[in-house]
Amino acid sequence: MSSGWRGEPRFRVDSAQATKPVGSVSGSVFPAGESLPADVEGSESLVEAIARTRDYLLSRQHDDGYWVAELEGDTILESEYILLLAFLGKEDSETAALAANYILRQQLPSGGWAIYPDGPLEISASVKAYFALKLTGHSPDEEYMLRARQAILQAGGAEMVNSFTRFYLALLGIISYDQVPAVPPEIILLPNWLPINIYEMSAWSRTIVVPLSILWAHRPCHPLPEHHKIDELFVNSPQELPASMGHSQTLDDMQTETWLDWEKFFRRVDQSFKLLERFRIRPLRKRALRKAAAWMCERFDDSDGLGAIFPPIIWSVIALKCLGHDDDSPDVVRAMRELDNLMIREGNTIRLQPCKSPVWDTALTTIALRDSGVPADHPAIRSSVQWLLSKEVRRSGDWKELNGQLQPAGWFFEFNNCFYPDIDDTIMVIMALHKSLPEPHAAEFYAAYNAFEGEMAAVVAGRRQETQAAVAEMESVRPLLEAVNRGTAWVLGMQNSDGGWGAFDVDNNREILTRVPFADHNAMIDPSTPDIAARVVEMLAQIGFSKEHPQVRRALDYVCQHQEADHSWFGRWGVNYLYGTWQSIVGLRAIGVPAHDPRIEGAVDWIKSKQQTCGGWGETPRSYDDPSLRGSGDVTPSQTAWALLGLLAAGEHNSLAVQRGLDYLLSTQHEDGTWEEQQFTGTGFPRVFYLKYHYYRLYFPLMALSRAAAARAAS
Repeated sequence: MSSGWRGEPRFRVDSAQATKPVGSVSGSVFPAGESLPADVEGSESLVEAIARTRDYLLSRQHDDGYWVAELEGDTILESEYILLLAFLGKEDSETAALAANYILRQQLPSGGWAIYPDGPLEISASVKAYFALKLTGHSPDEEYMLRARQAILQAGGAEMVNSFTRFYLALLGIISYDQVPAVPPEIILLPNWLPINIYEMSAWSRTIVVPLSILWAHRPCHPLPEHHKIDELFVNSPQELPASMGHSQTLDDMQTETWLDWEKFFRRVDQSFKLLERFRIRPLRKRALRKAAAWMCERFDDSDGLGAIFPPIIWSVIALKCLGHDDDSPDVVRAMRELDNLMIREGNTIRLQPCKSPVWDTALTTIALRDSGVPADHPAIRSSVQWLLSKEVRRSGDWKELNGQLQPAGWFFEFNNCFYPDIDDTIMVIMALHKSLPEPHAAEFYAAYNAFEGEMAAVVAGRRQETQAAVAEMESVRPLLEAVNRGTAWVLGMQNSDGGWGAFDVDNNREILTRVPFADHNAMIDPSTPDIAARVVEMLAQIGFSKEHPQVRRALDYVCQHQEADHSWFGRWGVNYLYGTWQSIVGLRAIGVPAHDPRIEGAVDWIKSKQQTCGGWGETPRSYDDPSLRGSGDVTPSQTAWALLGLLAAGEHNSLAVQRGLDYLLSTQHEDGTWEEQQFTGTGFPRVFYLKYHYYRLYFPLMALSRAAAARAAS
C-alpha cells in the first residue's frame, strides 16, 4: 500500500464566503426550515432535552477549544502513589494523608476494596489500600483495619497479589527481589526480528517493563520500621511466599492450547535469570541499562510523563532514582509534577486520575454537538477543530519499529503523548473533523479515497457545478482535509493481518507473551478487537469508502467472524457487550450492510432483550469475568445511549424499545442537562482496571437524543 496520496486537494476561499453569521444554536436540531413532525411523540421535550445538554457542554469548553472531564479509576492509583511516597521517605506528607482519606472512603462494607462500584473484593487493590493506610498512620487496631485484614485473609491473603504488587512489596522491604518475577534489562537488547522483544509487547506494557527492568537490576529497597510492615496480611509469612508466580485465572480467556506449556517454560526461564543474577553472571548488563535508560528518557519528550499514564510515570521515578537522580533533578521533578497534574483535591481527600482524556473527550463532544445542530461555523466547533488539529502527531513513535514504511500521523488520548498515537482516538478525531466541514454542503466537500490497484487517490466529490466551484475556493479547510488524509492513511497502514485493528501497534498479538510471569495484568498484547475494527469501518464509511474496498472487506470479515453465538459483540474498550454490539451495528450499517441482514437483526434482538423495565440498559464490568451477565447490570445513561445508538443505526427509531429508552433518558435528565452515573462503563484492562469517563453521561446521551430526533424528522 502506498503510504501517501497522489495529488493534494487544493482549496481556496474568500474570507467573507467562509464565514456565516453565527446565530443562536438553541431550538431545532434540524437544517434550516425543518422541524419535528407534529405527530412525533414527545418531540418538544426531546428538543428541549437536547438543547439543555448541548448548552451545558458548550459552557464547559476550555478557552483553548478542548473539553476534558475527570477520568476516574479505582484506589490502586492513590495506594500506589502513597507507596511511591514511602519509597521516597515522604509517607508523612499532607498529600499522602489526603490520598489515604480517599482510600478509606472507598472501603467496602465487607472490609476490602473493589476495582469498580459494587464490585467484589480485589485482592491486590485491597492489600495495597491496607498497606497505604498503615503507612500513613492508620492503626491496625482500628475497626476498619481489622475488617480489611479479615477480608484479605479470607480471600487468600497477600500471597494472592499480582506481580506488579509484589514489586511494591519488594521495593519497601516486605519481600525479597527473589520473590518477584525477573525483568532483566537485557530484554531491551533483543532484536525486533525475534518473536519476543519489547515491541511485541503492548505499548502500555512496554512503558512499564523498561523502567521496571532498571528497578529489577538495581533492586532498590527502602526498609520500613516494624510498625509499618504488613506481615499480618499473609496467611503464612512474607518469607514463605513462593519465588514463582502462581497460575493467573485472569488470563485464562486469552490463552489457547499449545503444544508447549509456555507458562512452565517461562517459569524456568525466570528461575534461570535469578540464578544467573545470584552468581552475578550478567555480561551485557551495563550495555542493557544504558540502552534502557536512554529509551526511557527519550520518551519523556513531547509527553505528559512516560507513556502519559500513571503506572509508567510511577516506575520511571523509581528507575530515575536507581540511576542516581536526586529528588531535585529535572527529570524526577518533571515526573512528579506530571503525577501532581493527575490529582484532584476535594475537601479533605486527594484522588488521582490514571491519565487525562482531552483528545477523546473533545472529539466525542464535537461529534455530539454537531449531531445536536450546532453549526460547523459556530465558534465552539471552530475552536475545537483548531485544537484537535494542533494535536496531530507528526513524528515517529514506537509503532514505527515494526511498521517502518508508514508515515507519521494520528492522534493520542492525552494532552501530550507523541510516541503513542492510537487507532481509536485517531478515527474518532477524523470523524469529528469530517463532521465539522463547512456547511451547507459538508458531505460534498470531502468524498473519499478510491482504491485503484493498491494506490490511494484523494478525491473531492461535487455533484453540482456550484458545489465544485465552492469546494475549489475552500482554502480554509485545506489543513483539516490534509490531516484527515494523513490520519486515514495511517489507520489503513495499521490494519492487522486478521483484518482488524488493535489500539497502538500492528499485529501485536503474540499470545505466548501472556504466559510470562509478570503478564498477569492482562495487558501484555494489543490484538484486534471488534469494537475498534467496527469503528474504523464507521469512519471509513463516513468519509466515503465503500464496502467493496479490499481493506474494508477484510475488516467486515473480521467483525462478522467475531459476533458471539447470541448475536452480541464483545467490547474491549467499554463495558462490555453493549459497547461492542452498539459499535458493531453502527459500523456495519454505516458501510451499507442492510438492516434486514441476519447479523444486524440478531444484534438488534439481543439489545432489545436486554432492555430493563425502566426502559434503560446497563451492564456490569463483572460480565468480563462471567459472560452470562452480558447486557445486565445497573442502568446507566451512557450504556442506554449506546443501546439506542445501535438500534437507531438499524432503523429502529419508531420502535417501542427506542421510545422507552428515550423516555428513560428524558425522565432522568437534570434541569442543567446532565445525568447521574455512578457506575464505571469504560474499560482499561478487562478484569483488571476499569474507568469512569465523567463526560460519557453527557455526550453519548446527547448523540442518542439528537439522532433519534433527526431520524424521526426524516421519516
